[in-house]
Amino acid sequence: MRRGALIRGGAGMVAAVGFMLAVGAWRSGDLPWQQQVTETVGTRGADLESMSWQLTSHEGERVSPQSWIGQTSLVFFGFTWCPDVCPMTLLNISDWLEELGPDADGLAVHLVSVDPERDTPEVLADYLSNFDPRISGLTGSPDEVARAADDFNATYRRVPRDDGDYTVDHTAGVMVFDPDGRLSSIIDLHDDPKFAVPKIRRAMEREV
Repeated sequence: MRRGALIRGGAGMVAAVGFMLAVGAWRSGDLPWQQQVTETVGTRGADLESMSWQLTSHEGERVSPQSWIGQTSLVFFGFTWCPDVCPMTLLNISDWLEELGPDADGLAVHLVSVDPERDTPEVLADYLSNFDPRISGLTGSPDEVARAADDFNATYRRVPRDDGDYTVDHTAGVMVFDPDGRLSSIIDLHDDPKFAVPKIRRAMEREV
């Protein structure tokens, strides 16, 4: 069975047990990465204009941080083989976009892959077809992804599995940048869902 079909078939289950999955993921190693971005992203990577990364979108277009200036941006690090936190976060983002209604059309929403070896633009395109179509995927060479993670002060590391495959521990949380390109807030899986959309709206209300 294709991975996309598995995601579509399990979407309801993921939403229903999302909280327990998130707790399990944090206990298995994601929480330190989340704490790091929450505590230190304000000192580095808080200004899109100061960043220098370039990545490729799931549509094959080259993207730089300066292209996001003038619109509110949501940025999330993850990967397509992530078993729980990533699909749950993307489902949450899809719900936020639906709640925002037409206002969401002006947002730039991006998943930055921390698994460039497997996440080609084609793979990202297939994966993201399961979620809101306004969510874009970004990938690149290992060096390009490392540069982007460094600019955002995000951390990730490859973790071997017993079966010979690997997974990736990574910074969790959705970074919200205002139209000026400044970090406005971070939405993480600890947040009460009712606070997510107001955080996005506050960033959208800031004038360029």
